[in-house]
Amino acid sequence: MSDLNEMISCCGSDCSVCYCYGEMCKGCNAVCGKVFHAPEGKECPIYYCCRIQNGFNFCGECDKLPCNLILGTRDPSMSEEEFMKNVDKRVKRLRGVSAVAFDFKKEYKEFYMPKDKPAIISVPKMNYIAIRGKGNPNDENGEYKAAIGLLYGIAFTIKMSKKGDHKIDGYFDYVVPPLEGFWWMDGKDGIDYAHKEDFRWISVIRLPDFVSEYDFNWAVNEATKKKKLDFSRVEFMTIEEGLCVQCMHLGSYDDEPATVDAMHKFTEEQGYDLDITDKRLHHEIYLSDARKVAPEKLKTVIRHPIRRKDT
Repeated sequence: MSDLNEMISCCGSDCSVCYCYGEMCKGCNAVCGKVFHAPEGKECPIYYCCRIQNGFNFCGECDKLPCNLILGTRDPSMSEEEFMKNVDKRVKRLRGVSAVAFDFKKEYKEFYMPKDKPAIISVPKMNYIAIRGKGNPNDENGEYKAAIGLLYGIAFTIKMSKKGDHKIDGYFDYVVPPLEGFWWMDGKDGIDYAHKEDFRWISVIRLPDFVSEYDFNWAVNEATKKKKLDFSRVEFMTIEEGLCVQCMHLGSYDDEPATVDAMHKFTEEQGYDLDITDKRLHHEIYLSDARKVAPEKLKTVIRHPIRRKDT
């Protein structure tokens, strides 16, 4: 599997043609390169066939492989005989491995992988597993760490539902999205990092769109039975952040104020005002595991709500 994992996602599309043929797909790169959201009419035809038209997780799930779309991606200098050499062996290998799991970080890079320079973005409505709490997230036996365990308990119950009797309509395999958090302090503007004991937070993990509130409630009941824990605090939450400024913060959480200051300056320069309220909050997305990554190498997306001036 290691050789397959190294070659997949060369172009960022995860359509898995390179899985089958053991090389980067010529056609995909010629059409849309590394742009996942290509302009209308310029989509990679293989990706469109797999994910959009037929709903496959990867190329090779249908019985038409290799199809004309695949054959059309070959290097023109390569003969038909060379291209088809060992194709049966490659297809067999492809169908013997798991489908490439849908990774929200790769598919929606604009939301999860911004640059380390501030940018304006519009964030649509999304559904989350959520839990509310208060206190210092670094307390060893604090409320925050227990809450995170509950979040992941539900997240993996839903992900692994494919192996049980509860079948979710429209389910496809996916990587559990990263942990996120909305933060505030009662009676204060902004975040005072010197008094973390005063933090109020809503920790969340994004849900795929195919997960309904009914499926969520099933997962809560299932996790409660199997794990013998109280999941009653965990909520199904829908959030539409709308217009925001965001930036990738590189480094310790305690150094976030410098990144936040740069975001606020950029917001002002672009003709916007901050719009942090009791409904629109300081938002962080954690791309690194703080237990395993040195503080100076942590990657955190910071996002603040904004509005146009005089609106």
